[in-house]
Amino acid sequence: MKFLLGVLFTVFVAIVGMFAVVSSGIVNVGADQEHSPMMYSLLETARNRSIEHASKDIKVPDLEQVDMISSGGADYKDMCAGCHLSPGVEKTDLSASLYPKPPNFTKADIVKRYQTEDGAKQSFWVIKHGIMASGMPAWGASHDDDRMWAMVAFIRSLPELNENQYTMLTTRLDDDMLDMSFDGEMDMTGDGSEMQH
Repeated sequence: MKFLLGVLFTVFVAIVGMFAVVSSGIVNVGADQEHSPMMYSLLETARNRSIEHASKDIKVPDLEQVDMISSGGADYKDMCAGCHLSPGVEKTDLSASLYPKPPNFTKADIVKRYQTEDGAKQSFWVIKHGIMASGMPAWGASHDDDRMWAMVAFIRSLPELNENQYTMLTTRLDDDMLDMSFDGEMDMTGDGSEMQH
């Protein structure tokens, strides 16, 4: 009985102590200071286990389809490249200012974990649901699953792309660009007169 009371007292003191520390405001939450190694390891483990558990039943589509890879490029450029970078870009204001640092998806050793089926499930889950207090938004609030799977497919191929290939795969062709392209074909003479077809 004394042992049980001792355990309960220890738990109570630990809870009160944690509450006192948190309430005092002495915990630094600034993103310009790193966690202690123990805290970082604890948070990293909690994040990874949570994502693994939450994503385990997700069904992965065929991510090798060329049209899926190419359709994910423009969304990646608009929504991800500022943090996760692009070929030839070592850092951006966002990537340099976030803590923890977002993974650099142009690096093959980083992306290799997403090449497996479990890795694909986990990256899809993270894109869809985001990660609390990390700067990673939940894109599922504004994008359907097909678009998010296309981003997963693109990320898996990103380390193999050079800057020119990246630019080609991430250029979003909207109606204005298509109109400009069509107008350019019509006025190829340079003198303002249209070519005859």
